[in-house]
Amino acid sequence: MGGEEEDQQSPLLTSSSQPDEIEEPLKRTGTLWTSIAYIITGVIGAGVLSLAWSVAQLGWIAGPLLMIAFAGITIVSTNLLCDCYRYPDPECGPARNRSFMEAVKYYLGEKSHKVCGVIVQESLCGTAIAYIITSASSIKAIQRSNCYHKEGHQAACDYGDTFYMLLFGLVQIVVSQIPDFHNMEWLSVVAALMSFTYSFIGFSLGVAKVIENGKIMGSITGVPASSLANKLWLVFQALGDIAFAYPYSIIVLEIQDTLKSPPPENKTMKRASKVAIFVTTFFYLCCGCFGYAAFGNDTPGNLLTGFGFYEPYWLIDFANACIVLHLVGGYQIFSQPIFAFAEGWFAKKFPNSGFVINFYTFKLPLLPGFQLNLLRLCFRTAYVISTTGIAMLFPYFNSVLGLLGALNFWPLTIYFPVEMYFVQKKIGAWTRKWIVLRTFSFVCFLVTVVGFIGSLEGLISAKLS
Repeated sequence: MGGEEEDQQSPLLTSSSQPDEIEEPLKRTGTLWTSIAYIITGVIGAGVLSLAWSVAQLGWIAGPLLMIAFAGITIVSTNLLCDCYRYPDPECGPARNRSFMEAVKYYLGEKSHKVCGVIVQESLCGTAIAYIITSASSIKAIQRSNCYHKEGHQAACDYGDTFYMLLFGLVQIVVSQIPDFHNMEWLSVVAALMSFTYSFIGFSLGVAKVIENGKIMGSITGVPASSLANKLWLVFQALGDIAFAYPYSIIVLEIQDTLKSPPPENKTMKRASKVAIFVTTFFYLCCGCFGYAAFGNDTPGNLLTGFGFYEPYWLIDFANACIVLHLVGGYQIFSQPIFAFAEGWFAKKFPNSGFVINFYTFKLPLLPGFQLNLLRLCFRTAYVISTTGIAMLFPYFNSVLGLLGALNFWPLTIYFPVEMYFVQKKIGAWTRKWIVLRTFSFVCFLVTVVGFIGSLEGLISAKLS
């Protein structure tokens, strides 16, 4: 690595650089700490709030063990993917793959790229929808918390979700005008701090509740169900929820593309992933296990909005406010790749269109000037409106999270990274490493199947009821 690249970013991301191409100017200033902040912002989100419920369905042995297992799977998958950023050499190869989809196209070809494109866009969009549902639940929980404090815990205190989803959508229309990842460091740092804050509050409230109860609730087998079939549906859905809480493969290469070098980007990204996953797993175990220990069979689906906790009401309010602030940044982390892909496609398809390529500078009193692009304004606004509308149709927290986690876990976190790694490292069929990774992929595929079935059943039941 010859040193830090002294370039400047193009307004619209296009395709990956091939070995014989001259890269568009780009100045990369990311570090280990900014990448950790990006990862934590992307990983700790809506998923952490459902983990107590997941542990409750799985029980005291399977619940914690599966969280640790998913953490290990995520680290292995991320390490494979980090080596696919540059080609042919993972540390100093001249070709860069600046997004997950570009890497799939480069290593696996056009057919895989098209299939992956559909799954990636669905995953990113689905996560954004889940974040809208969660943020609305948190805003509503603040109102309910204040209502319960004033009128008692038996008061109705019922509020709808629609208004709060619309409010979150309006905020995202504004925030979505941030150009790209390279302009989001401040937002990611704030969002990461918020995730630490509400995770710690959830953990602390769980500990306090256990102390108040004077005993640890729960059992080895988890919450009992009316039949074996119902128990299996709940266990499968819990697997989907845990699967949603961890993986972030689809944004790994976007984050890695922000890193300066030396040291090589893949080494920095691997270190960042290990640190971030260790930290998130610690918080996940604390929130999930202490939440279950506090409430046992009555563990709510959302630890901070399901009202297992009523007091201190101001702390519940603060925790939910932190969730909303974090999800403002988290929504952007998962939406920026969609923006970059769509805007890059339009720029390539209509290179001479003023609507697509022209930028206009606006200056408001007391504020710095900013550049406005009509395509960016229109597409990103339409995207936010569409995700908000879908969230309003399916506002079912646990079922939506489980379905998204199961649907995307194997193809994006396991299959494509493993296949790209085979090409990058030129691993032959039936070698020891090939057999191990193929087995690893098949086992994770089974997890995806059962998680998808359980979560789909839960979503259909919730909608019909």
